[in-house]
Amino acid sequence: MTDVTRVKTGGRTIGETLFSLKGVSFRVGGIQILPELDLDLETGRMTGIIGPNGSGKSSLVKLLARQQVPSTGSISFLGQPLADYSNRDLARRLAYMPQFTPSAEGMTVAELAELGRFPWHGALGRMDDTDAAKVADAIDRTGLRAFADRLVDSLSGGERQRSWLAMMLAQDAKCLLLDEPTSALDLAHQAEMLKLVSDLTREKELTAIVVLHDINMAARYCDEIIAVKAGQVVARGTPPEIVNAQTLAGLYDLPMGVMAHPATGQPLGYVL
Repeated sequence: MTDVTRVKTGGRTIGETLFSLKGVSFRVGGIQILPELDLDLETGRMTGIIGPNGSGKSSLVKLLARQQVPSTGSISFLGQPLADYSNRDLARRLAYMPQFTPSAEGMTVAELAELGRFPWHGALGRMDDTDAAKVADAIDRTGLRAFADRLVDSLSGGERQRSWLAMMLAQDAKCLLLDEPTSALDLAHQAEMLKLVSDLTREKELTAIVVLHDINMAARYCDEIIAVKAGQVVARGTPPEIVNAQTLAGLYDLPMGVMAHPATGQPLGYVL
């Protein structure tokens, strides 16, 4: 494993290398989505990935989730080649929510959450007390106890997203990859979802990597922001380091302004 310095922040250990990408590129049908990319991501924080449409954000997260295979280069996860993990071992460490979650036709919230225990007991295994406790905790932590027996597909957009997050929590993985989890949600549910993920990274010492379009939501809830344009990392840092007029203007090719939030002092970006 890469030698790094570990730092305790707010009860969390950060600084251990989670993912290491070396010379990673990705092509689809001869079209280059990601040029050769070198990138290290660390544990113990919530990292937001922002950038314009078509910049390669979702492709990057799919590569990390092993939903796609890089055209060139290598990806390591916790010091081992990502490709070397068995499906079960990887699922015990990493949980992924795609941009468009599939239908959970005929499945209740509790049944969906129980799927998160599959990597631990297998297809022929039975739910034991530990599995049941993990599922119950995930449902409670996502505020879905009153919906546990409801069909997932009958719920509102925000409740469905929390149902999928409950499955990820029941999976007991320490790394959460979420591809635009707020894209179909209204403002209140966006804030609810991101605050929940942010709180979980602290309370459960998780790492979350989240693709977001809203720079202000990223600045509000993320510890670190990575700005991607044309498949390249063009800026990386804390919200105040990234949400500034010059960086945002270069990222989105628009004149941008930034002001301090009147209550929190956090930077807020806006189009001029």
